[in-house]
Amino acid sequence: MEFSQDDNNNLPLTKFESMLKTNHVLFFDSEEFENIIHHYLNQGKIALAKKAIKLGLGQHPTSINLRLFKVEVFIFEDKLIEADTLLSELHSLDPMNEEIYIQKANIFSKKDDHLQAIEVLKKALELTDDAIDIYSLIGMEYLFLDEFENAKEYFMKCLEEDFDDYSALYNIIYCFEFLNQYEEAISYLNIFLDNNPYCEVAWHQLGKQYYTLKDYKKALTAFDFAIISDDTFVGAYLERGKVLEKLKRFEEAIENYTITLKLDEPTSFALLRIGNCYEKLKNNDLALQFYERTVHEDPLLDKGWIAITKFYNRRKNYQKALYFINKAINIDSENVLYWKLYSQINYRLNFYEEAERGFKKTLELGNYELNTWLTRGDLLIKLGEPEAAIYNFEQAVEFYPENPEIEYRLAGLYFLLNENDKGTFHLKNAIKQNEDYSFIIEELFPEISNKMLVKNLLKTNL
Repeated sequence: MEFSQDDNNNLPLTKFESMLKTNHVLFFDSEEFENIIHHYLNQGKIALAKKAIKLGLGQHPTSINLRLFKVEVFIFEDKLIEADTLLSELHSLDPMNEEIYIQKANIFSKKDDHLQAIEVLKKALELTDDAIDIYSLIGMEYLFLDEFENAKEYFMKCLEEDFDDYSALYNIIYCFEFLNQYEEAISYLNIFLDNNPYCEVAWHQLGKQYYTLKDYKKALTAFDFAIISDDTFVGAYLERGKVLEKLKRFEEAIENYTITLKLDEPTSFALLRIGNCYEKLKNNDLALQFYERTVHEDPLLDKGWIAITKFYNRRKNYQKALYFINKAINIDSENVLYWKLYSQINYRLNFYEEAERGFKKTLELGNYELNTWLTRGDLLIKLGEPEAAIYNFEQAVEFYPENPEIEYRLAGLYFLLNENDKGTFHLKNAIKQNEDYSFIIEELFPEISNKMLVKNLLKTNL
């Protein structure tokens, strides 16, 4: 039983906390201790739960339920040997207690022995009159094993017992989605809705399946029914807005996103989508206003900063774009998307050193796209740093072996440094891989394209 602030059920809790402050020991029956411990565990107040267990066992040393709470705390603290030992004692005293098997399964699960956990939970099923929680636990163990069909089966059993078990419903849909069984999910949800026509969560999930399959009209209908079932369901309005965007009904999309701002605290997602809709409607002032609200609401949302930067980028206002991407980098300097934009904007502004620095940081953060290597290397060539450019392209070869665009660049660089043997090696490789890219030599290295050695190699091998 959970304590409430609005009734007399919390009197034992108040009495217990008063006792802790005064150090004056009071008597509680075992059920009161159980409720107090359960409350503290639910609140994550482990230290207080342990105090209640100790005091409870002091007054009721033979209580199996209080000792089971002790097992639960042992497991939480990863004291699995102590938990196992105490469970063995309890099993000898009460071998038909389902909770003993549940806690034993928790130990196996903590040890990543999920198959054994499932076997123990199935024994608990034979002893219980209330199977829903155990079905759910078995389903979770199958999820740990990536056995989604079995997991789905047990979560479905939960839902058969209790139509309002939304946690089970979400898990069922998760399994369908992981298995890419979108049509099957739709069939299941439709059958479920035949029996529960006002379940807003099921309508919402049905709409999401149709959205994934790009059946936007059916998705819209499903979200309509979700809202009819609960006209304060923020998630349904958000998803409905996304569908309306896909249908290019931007004014209606804005209406739906705006409703969410009134129903709940403004979300950066809704603000961002409204800004995007206004931009599509060519209302740039309002678009910018909502993009700015987005980054103010959630400065850590990279999509907000990217949207406002690209807004100015599209209008070729690169100075403003650079201003906002710099603000974004100051907040999160490890965001690779920010550095990519930073590099591109600086490149357009002819700030080559800053652009090269940005591409270098992009690579350091693990973005190994071919274009990043090529652009950074070309910038180093432009900046008169051929050795650094060679090092850049040699690193790129590790990720893109036998790439002619890299090989032609390495050839040109080595010829530029009068390392003709290496230049010849890379030029022959490049021509062999793709002769159509030979123009790279003339474009990037015009001063060496007229070298007799280079001319002869190109003439002989093309």
